Amino acid sequence: MVEVKVREGEKLEDALKRFKREVEKEGILKLAREKMYYKPPSVIKKEKMSMLKRKLELKRKKLLMSKKR
Repeated sequence: MVEVKVREGEKLEDALKRFKREVEKEGILKLAREKMYYKPPSVIKKEKMSMLKRKLELKRKKLLMSKKR
């Protein structure tokens, strides 16, 4: 759970900005958006596999670019 205490002399807007940064860092909004709608397990599995393929492809391209130098 994210908790932000307002410091002495701090504006409420500044504390709100810190709170938003902490929420973003924890990934709370992303998780809430993912859980907003039901996804069948097969769709979740396909999304994970496509994400892994994308990451591997990027690593492969990065490796090839570093070898060319």
